[in-house]
This record gives sequence, C-alpha cells and structure tokens, in this order.
Amino acid sequence: MLFENIKKLVKYGLETGLIEENDVIYTTNRLLELFEEADYEEPQEEYSDVELEPVLQELLDEARARGILKEDSVVYRDLFDTKIMGCLAPRPSEFQKKFWALYEEDPRKATDYFYKFSQDTDYIRRYRICKDMRWKVDSEYGSMDITINLSKPEKDPKAIAAAKLAKASGYPKCLLCKENEGYMGRVNHPARQNHRIVPVTIQGGAWGFQYSPYVYYNEHCIVFNGEHIPMKIDRTAFAKLFDFIKLFPHYFIGSNADLPIVGGSILSHDHFQGGNYEFAMARAAIEEQITIPGYEDVEAGILHWPLSVIRIRHKDSGRLVELADYILGKWRAYTDEEAFIYAETNGEPHNTITPIARQKDGVYELDLTLRNNITTEEHPFGVYHPHADLHHIKKENIGLIEVMGLAVLPARLKDEMENLASAILTGKEIRADEELAKHADWVEEFLPRHPELNKENIHSILQQEIGQVFVKVLEDAGVFKCDPAGREAFRRFTAGL
Repeated sequence: MLFENIKKLVKYGLETGLIEENDVIYTTNRLLELFEEADYEEPQEEYSDVELEPVLQELLDEARARGILKEDSVVYRDLFDTKIMGCLAPRPSEFQKKFWALYEEDPRKATDYFYKFSQDTDYIRRYRICKDMRWKVDSEYGSMDITINLSKPEKDPKAIAAAKLAKASGYPKCLLCKENEGYMGRVNHPARQNHRIVPVTIQGGAWGFQYSPYVYYNEHCIVFNGEHIPMKIDRTAFAKLFDFIKLFPHYFIGSNADLPIVGGSILSHDHFQGGNYEFAMARAAIEEQITIPGYEDVEAGILHWPLSVIRIRHKDSGRLVELADYILGKWRAYTDEEAFIYAETNGEPHNTITPIARQKDGVYELDLTLRNNITTEEHPFGVYHPHADLHHIKKENIGLIEVMGLAVLPARLKDEMENLASAILTGKEIRADEELAKHADWVEEFLPRHPELNKENIHSILQQEIGQVFVKVLEDAGVFKCDPAGREAFRRFTAGL
C-alpha cells in the first residue's frame, strides 16, 4: 500500500496546488526517503479528489509497521505526519513570492490563498477542527458565539512521560517564534515542517503573520514580533495594530492584556490575534456618547457590552493612537475605592487594557476594554474573572477572544453535557454523581424556566443555558458593572479624561 498512498499524496499535492507537475518525481523521492524505501514502482491506477486524512492514516500505519514511527500515539503520529506534509510544502521564499504577487492584485486574494494553503498543508487540520462544537446564543448584548474545543488532541501517558525526560531546549524559545517555521518538533513541541510565515513590517520592525492551527473563528491569524520579547500595551502597541489594519483592511486585530489573569496564555512573546470575522462586540452599539477634552474631533462612547469598553472612531488612525495612549495612562493610574478598583496594591499594578482595532467604511475604530487583575481571599483567581459559581462551565482566563464574545470552553463539557442530559431526563440525583455534582446548583436554577424540556430539546436548552453562563462570565470580568451603580462609576472615570 505504500506506493499507492505515495501516489495518492502526490496527486493531492497537485490537486491543491502545493506542487506542480515538474515536482512529481522529486516529491515522490522525498516521500520514499522518509519511509526508507529505495525502490518504487508507480501504480497503474489513477487517483482524483484525494481525501487527505485516510491517506495519512495509512502512511502512518505503514511507518509504524516498518519501525520508523517510535510510538503509535497521537503525539508521535502528529510529529511524523507533519514531516510527511513538509515534503509537499514549498520553500518559504516560493510561498512568500506567490503571496505577495496575489497581494498586489488584492489583499483578500493573498489571505484567501494563505488560509487555504495552511489547511491544504495540514497545518490547520480540517478533520479535527470540524469536531469542535459551535453554536450561537442570543443575549441582551447581541448574539454570542460558543465553542467547545475538541480539536486539540490529548497527550497520551507515554508522551507525557517522554516530555518530562526530554532534554530542556531553548529552541525555538516559544510556540510563536519565527524559528518554528520548518522545525521538526519534539514530544513537548509540535512539528512545523508544513508551517509558513509571511514577513510583515510593523512600526519599522520585522514581524510575522501566520494562522492559528486551532482556528477558533474564520481566518484566525496571529501577528508576532520577530524578536522574542514580552507583550506590552503602550502607545506603540496601538500604532502596531493600525499598521496591520492598513496592510489587511478586511481583518480586525487585537491584543491580549499584558498582565497575568486578564492576559493571554503567552505573555512572553509580543503578539496580536486577528482574522476575518465579525464578533458580537463589533456589532455592539454605543450606549452613551462621551466627549474627551482635546479630542472633540474623535467620536467616543461607552459600549453596550458586559465588559467595560470605550470605543473611539476617527478617519485618522493617528488620532486614535494618541487618544488610546492618553486613556491608557489615565486608566493605569486610576483608583476608585467605592467601585473596588485599585491601580496597584503593594507595588503590583492591576490596570491595563485589551484593545481591538478594525476599519469600517473608511473609518478606523478602536475598542479599549478596561481590565483589572486584582485578587482577594473571596476571589483568589481574580475579582474581575469568572467567579467560583461559574467555574463548572468556565474557569480559565478571559482573554481577547472571549472579550469579543466568543466562549472557548473546555473539551470536558462535551461528555459532561451528554451525561447531564441523561441524568436530567432519568431523574438521577446529580449531586451524587462525582462528575456532575459541580453542575447541580446551575441545573436547579435553570430547570424551572423550562417546563417544555424533553428528550428532543434538552441539548438545545443546555446549549442556551451554557451561553447565558458565558454572558455572566463576561459580566464578572467587567470592571464597571452594567447596572446603575456600575454605570455611574464608569462615568466617574470618563469624566476625569
């Protein structure tokens, strides 16, 4: 079967445009080398519309049978199938040449090509991404996006053990470094032979533009500093966002905050996230207009959103950079004891901003989400973080993606919701179930609202109720609450601008 699958994979490369006819023999020989096979007899059968996943699965089985694959587990299989796909991926210079040629025609053509390329090379694993559960939930703030992430495979015990024993490596320094392009990977670091990066200039510096392999939303991209330096929200960060928007005006781009708890998972490497998607936050309306002295020409207002957001708009991005820097400076130093907002405690700073930039109808727009990471004995994970009563659904940090209205929920919820549905329908005692007991209070709270519940609609009801929990999660993360006292506190801050 090896020869048949090699021919199929080469045909797949031709069909997707990863290789051309003149590359067929070369690519075939590279694949033979991977399998330590010096002989080849081309199969007579012709193939078309080749589906990638089954071909890769059979090639991985062949590698295992030949003793080339060390362990038959997801980590080792992922390392090897990425190596296989690296044989079909063009050199970075060839890829970049095509990208920029398309960019000259239309930036959308360039990103369309890059996004498809990232899927065709299996850097974005389509057959895993499609397993993610996704739905929408209406709320008073708009239609929220909910996803349960099922595309990240769990490591097996052998791989975990091997990772612990693996020699410590500082190369690449992290998952965002440019040195990942073409990297072979190891048990504690994914392979990236099929990974390509578009070099871009941001504020005069060398940056990289790539897609996320996990695609939480359409064309989910990452823009990262060419140097491994920590994230920092400052005037330059706002300018960097607009540099990217000017390159790709059909995309939005934003940054996680630069403090723990309210920041992202990788604070050690300066980066942003963007994409071609309209979140509920982007559709949210201005709830209350505000005028900022010295910036009367800039449209500004408090957003109708569960987190505390100031939206500013202007045709000149430079004016937005200036105003954003001014607001950031005011917020970093802001304390309102009545609203339990402290700029710092014991020398530790708490206030920062999660910014999101976009262009709409020729006008630049910047959403400034006010964040605070203070903790207390009652809320050790953060006062402006999902509170303990919501941890049964969402305990993780609220980063950029959640701020915009997309819940990224843990994979455990898929099985838990299946089991919970069964327990509700059969009248099982939920508190007595070790796995489900954490959901008991929630179930008792929402069941009275659904006298219509039955086996046909229970999953839909659970999804809707999960969505309402997410709204509460975002409300917990808001430093100024969406109630009269919270809005009055918000006005106190904006009045001082």
